[in-house]
Amino acid sequence: MAMKTVEEDEVGISCFISDLPGFRGILKQRYSDFIVNEVDRDGAVVQLSSLDAPEEELESVQENGTNTSDTVVSYASRIEAFKILAGEPDAILLEEFVNKINAGGEVSVSPIVLSPDSDKSHRKAVHNFFKENFKFLVTDVVDGPDASLKCIRVRLNSAEPNNKGKNSKKRKERGDKPFDSRGSENWPENVGKFLRFHIYKENKDTHEALGVIGNMLGIQPKSFGFAGTKDKRAVTTQRVTVYKQRASRLASLNKRLFGIKLGDFCYVKEGLCLGQLMGNRFTITLRGIVSDSEDIIKASADALGRLGFINYFGLQRFGSGSLPTHLIGAALLRGEWKLAVDMILDPREGERSAIAKARKYYKENNDVVGTLKQLPRYLVAERAVLQSLKTSPGNYLQALKSIPRTLRLLYIHSYQSYLWNHAASKRVQKYGTEQVVLGDLVNCKENSTAKITEFVGSEYPEDCSGGYDSSNQNEISVDIHEDINSCVKVVDAEDLNSGCYTIDDVILPMPGSRVKYPTNHIANVYEDLAKKDGISLTESVHNVEEFSITSITGCYRRVFQKPINFEWELLTYSDSNKQLVETDLEKINKSAPTNTVKPIDVGNGKTEEAFDCIREFESSDDFPKVENFKDIAGEEVKLPHGESLCDSSSQDSHTALKLSFTLPASCYATMAIRELLKTSTSVAYHKTLNQ
Repeated sequence: MAMKTVEEDEVGISCFISDLPGFRGILKQRYSDFIVNEVDRDGAVVQLSSLDAPEEELESVQENGTNTSDTVVSYASRIEAFKILAGEPDAILLEEFVNKINAGGEVSVSPIVLSPDSDKSHRKAVHNFFKENFKFLVTDVVDGPDASLKCIRVRLNSAEPNNKGKNSKKRKERGDKPFDSRGSENWPENVGKFLRFHIYKENKDTHEALGVIGNMLGIQPKSFGFAGTKDKRAVTTQRVTVYKQRASRLASLNKRLFGIKLGDFCYVKEGLCLGQLMGNRFTITLRGIVSDSEDIIKASADALGRLGFINYFGLQRFGSGSLPTHLIGAALLRGEWKLAVDMILDPREGERSAIAKARKYYKENNDVVGTLKQLPRYLVAERAVLQSLKTSPGNYLQALKSIPRTLRLLYIHSYQSYLWNHAASKRVQKYGTEQVVLGDLVNCKENSTAKITEFVGSEYPEDCSGGYDSSNQNEISVDIHEDINSCVKVVDAEDLNSGCYTIDDVILPMPGSRVKYPTNHIANVYEDLAKKDGISLTESVHNVEEFSITSITGCYRRVFQKPINFEWELLTYSDSNKQLVETDLEKINKSAPTNTVKPIDVGNGKTEEAFDCIREFESSDDFPKVENFKDIAGEEVKLPHGESLCDSSSQDSHTALKLSFTLPASCYATMAIRELLKTSTSVAYHKTLNQ
């Protein structure tokens, strides 16, 4: 039986701050209706302002590691020269081949075969070109498609003096790389080893976008660093770092990238790590507003800015579609490995027919190999589990551990979030939203804001040692420093009398071994829910640390969150396809000379349809995006027939509400919009708007 989509009340999302009535609107009718700009730790909003590489380029680097500014031609220039000699197709093939070698693929990279060539003198010229310009490569001749044609084969020169042999795998011994990469010494000492740039993307997931760029550069995904993932169905701008790459090389990709632009390049000493951001700046446009009066909209918008919203973990925290990640997390905490594997692989409601067919096939036949042939590669967890079961049938714990660590830990974090949401709802139901009460947990006033933010505002680790892995999804670790409780206290009678704490200071713990719990009735919510699920918050029933609540430190989260620098505006429009807010790229186009920069369009001449983006537009940077944007189609969302507020006599005039605000990392924009509209954020609910 297919699992059903998770509803809000199932994961503890049930309360609102204000009692104002809601209204209806179309969310992300166009993906440009949802614009996200990262905010760095200095509070600066990250924007795409230039697509050009810096004027001063790095010194060219010789193959032996010495620098020169005059005598050595860069490999990009050599490939350009090869294009003149052999043609563009072979030049592209050569560039990709060299990039693969640079990415660390000396051992596994396969030779390339150039286009058939019947001209012997031309073939000789090609051989000589490689001898002079690519000493780490060798060429020979192989038969072409018929007897009159020959092809030049190009492969890595295993006899090169600096090459330690085909079977050498030690990175420090790889002294013949054509480009610098991790472990290479061939980089100017006076230049930062990381290139930082701003990536602008439209309707693309962060991991997918970096995967595309990595393929074009021929480098491993772990070479990239970033502070957090951004939404797929949106227009987003964020910072990225890459190890030892030239700005000019990345800037040259812009003409070949679709839906992605790179710019604002600079060299820095350190790469970005997850969590190194203050938050995100959102510009959200709700189209097709339908309400009984304009006053309701104005009052609701004012209330959101003044009162904020309950800082719930949104539905996306608990899985895309119908994947019940908190239930999987509960099974892991109980040590029920087979049950957890079954939930990961079982059929689900609402999936594409090909995936549903593959899941059903496995459920009925238990054929691992046959199922792997049917499952798409972007189903990371499912494929990892099946690959493990293929080699070790019946070893379900090993299968679970084969899932990328950051993704499998999210199952545990999802269960923590499930408990937190229920505790937050109970706090609102029992004690309201206006006053601090006895036994509440709050941030200590004597601690600095910076220190408090360390434990309350972010759940990201800052461990860059492992790099970025495209198969791993965004890690939200709650294992934090030993003094986690130094900035948290329980409210006592003296605190209440002094009035030094307000409702904005109230926090609740994410369960772990080192957190405090409130000393009022809210503490019972954690214990009662966990007990109902057969889980102890103080003892582990197994010795697998990463799946044990007692091995997780825990952290704290603010119960009520106000949008920062909140602004709103009512707009009138008649064309649903009209862009209502300028993107970063459009601002560049306005200031750039004619035809310098081409705008990104939807493609195929198609107009975007209204899209139910609720499940995908979370403000948080904390849930894995394992869906491939090429395979997931939008779902149309239409409002019931109704007149526009601005002109009830015209069917062509519509009202939109533009919202601009900043949220700290790990806060969900869906929860802010939920407070405004007073409607569920579940996909199932929004599907009813089509009926």
